[in-house]
Parts: sequence; structure tokens; C-alpha cells
Amino acid sequence: MNIYIQIAYLVASILFIIGIKKMGKTKEARSGNQLSSLGMLIAVLATVVQVEAVSLVEILICVVIGSAIGLFIAFKIEMTQMPEMVALFNGFGGLGSLAVALSYYWLNSQELNANIDAITGTSTALSIFIGGLTFTGSIIAFLKLNGKISGKPITFGGQHLINLILLLLVIVASVFAVMYQADSTYVFALVALALLLGILTVLPIGGADMPVVISLLNSYSGMAACATGFVLNNNVLIVSGALVGASGIILTQIMCKAMNRSLINVLLGGFGQTVSTDGGDADEIQVKEVGVEEAAMLFDSASSVIVVPGYGMAVAQAQHVIRELAEQCEKRNIDFRFAIHPVAGRMPGHMNVLLAEANISYDKLIEMDEINGDFQNTDLVFVVGANDVVNPAARENPQSPIYGMPILDADKARTVIVSKRSMGKGYAGVQNELFGYDNCLMLFGDAKSTIGKLVGEMKEM
Repeated sequence: MNIYIQIAYLVASILFIIGIKKMGKTKEARSGNQLSSLGMLIAVLATVVQVEAVSLVEILICVVIGSAIGLFIAFKIEMTQMPEMVALFNGFGGLGSLAVALSYYWLNSQELNANIDAITGTSTALSIFIGGLTFTGSIIAFLKLNGKISGKPITFGGQHLINLILLLLVIVASVFAVMYQADSTYVFALVALALLLGILTVLPIGGADMPVVISLLNSYSGMAACATGFVLNNNVLIVSGALVGASGIILTQIMCKAMNRSLINVLLGGFGQTVSTDGGDADEIQVKEVGVEEAAMLFDSASSVIVVPGYGMAVAQAQHVIRELAEQCEKRNIDFRFAIHPVAGRMPGHMNVLLAEANISYDKLIEMDEINGDFQNTDLVFVVGANDVVNPAARENPQSPIYGMPILDADKARTVIVSKRSMGKGYAGVQNELFGYDNCLMLFGDAKSTIGKLVGEMKEM
């Protein structure tokens, strides 16, 4: 029987690897997700048949309850809430690893009076620490993203020193928990320290850096699962956790590069504390407004259009009317594409998900590095709800807090139209210098409403 279980785990691991590889390409992402889901189903079934502590009926009851909760969330949650839900799911993954590792430790050190060897003990401590940190860190990220607490960096004096002291205490508690297994004080101290460190690590991080935080916490949840796999001696859990942890770290590095930040800043926390010291107030920038009719004429006369989506598009739920705009442009044989910045929105791939929901072709979604050279030859760039990712200050103003961050070169197009509710600043807290450029026109109002009117004007032409 054991050989069949191991074969099932091997098949599941292969499906995980293929699935993650496919998810690296937009066209193959859906099939990659399906293969990974199939691999998880195989892994779960192979694990369930080995369980002796609980009956199959009890397991099925838990599966039904969990599935019902998942379906409820899937139907209720809007696409704009997806980043905070991803953060919450990361947290639940960490909590699961913590609970399993703590249960294993308790059963083997207290009730069974069996000594835990050094390797398993170290894996247990790592699982508890990373799982606890991931759980509370993800909860704070969730609360920041849905507005329950301020998205601004919450800092206090000596925070890095306190975090360092807590980390040292975590190491001490872990060592003592392995050495003195009969005394549960140390393992519960480890749990408390991990939970506290997760809170203090994410609190100082601002809303502008949430894509990096979500990616990092996703990696943490994978590493916690991997450590739990060593605790339970479960190969498929080790493999899947390692895959999530490694891919999350790679994605985090990509996010850091896209925001011109180092990974060490993310690991230490407290980054993203950008302050508006460079751009002045909104009334210092002279902007030119454009109406819906004039905007429709500019679209009608263009031969090439690039849309730059941002979180404002998500808030306004404007992706569907943008698809209608794309259809009107394509009827006029206008080259219509989307420029995707790696950190646009509030989580990695946020814009891709929203545009895919509106059935916009994957071929139209072009990454920053591939499309940046095309802006200078583009007739019209339409910025919808994006801010910091098109701010020329990142390229030209050394005094700007976002200086050095790679941006989309939207300002180099012949004409730029920015769809925005107001002159409000982006998450980085700096004024967008693009708004005052001679080739930039501001289309104020709710994006869904104004673009809908724009499409209506184009239909009548």
C-alpha cells in the first residue's frame, strides 16, 4: 500500500511543478491552475486513506464544511477585494502549519512521553515560528487592504531593535522547546513571540508596498508548509511547500526590482515609508481638462492606443467598459494594447486578473519591459486609475521618494489622457508630475461612468 501512496505523491508533485510552470504564462495560467488543483486532489486522497486517528466520515464532514465556506467566499467576494482575500488565505495557510506543528509537539512531548529528535524538533519550531508570523502578518495586511486600519506606515521608535530582540528570543525559545520538551512553557512562548513578530513586521509597511508584502507572505506560508512536511514526514507537503516558498521568493524579488527596493528591506520591515517631500500640492500643477466628446475625437483619430490600468480601474469596476472601448477602437483598425506594470494594483497580477474577467485577450496584455519602447511611437495613452507607476519623477527627479522605481514611459506618447476621480496622490504619497505635462489631458470623474460615456460618443461617430 505504501508504494502506491508514494507514487500518488510523486504524481501530485509533478503536477504541481508543471502547474506552476504554466502559471508563468498568461495563456496557460488557467490550465496550470487546473493541473495544480488535480495534483492537490490526488495528494489529499492519498493522505486521507492513511489516516487512522479519525474516521472517513469525520474527514468528509470537514471537507463539506470547508468547501461550503470556500464557495460562499468565491461567490460573495468582488474582484476588487481579491488582494485582501489572498492575504487572508496566506494567513490561514500559516495558521494551519502552526496548528499542526503545535499539535504534533504536544502529543509527542506530553501525552506520549516520546522524545522528539533534534531534526524534527527544529522543523517543528520553524513551522510554528513561520506559521505564526505569517498568520498575524497576513491579518494585518488584510486589515490594511480593506481599510480597517490605516494603510500608511505605522512606526514607532526603536522598532527594528525590538524586532531584533524578539527574533533572538524566538531562537532561544526554540532551542529550549527542543531541549526541555516536558515543559510546555517554551513552546507557547515561541507561539506568542511569532504572533507578535508578525504584527510588528507588517505594521510599518505602507499601502504602496502591499504587492511585495503579499508575495512575501505567500512565500512564508509555503516555507511553513514545507517545515510541517518534515514534522509529519510527508513528502508531498515538503515538495509543495518548497515550490510555493521558492516561487514566492522569486516573485518577491521581481516585485522588489519593479519598485526599486531591496529584499532585505522587505525582510526587516519598515520599508515603504515614503513621504511627500518633492512634489508640492495639487494646486501647484497646472492641468488641462478634457471632456468626453473631445476624448472620443482623440480616440477616433488615433492609429495606436495603449491603456495603462491601475487600482483606480479596479475600484471603479471599469474593466468591462474598457473592453467595450477596445472593441470600438478595433472596429476602426486602431492598434489597442494594455501596458501592465508588475506592481499595478494591490497584488501581483491584479490587473491581469481584472482584465481577464472582462474577457480581454491575453495577447493584448503586454509587460512593462516589452512595451516601454513603444510609447514614444504611440498616438494616445489612456491611463485609468494608475498613478505612481507612470510618474516621471521616478525617472527624472532625484529628490522624489520613488526615484529609481521602474515606470511605464506613458509620458513619451504623443497624447496622454488620464482618467481619475480627482488630483489625489498615489500610495507613495507624491504628486504625479505627468499631470502637468503639455501632452497630458485630465478626464475627471468615475472611470466606469466617464468611459461608458466615451464609448457612447464613439458609437455615434
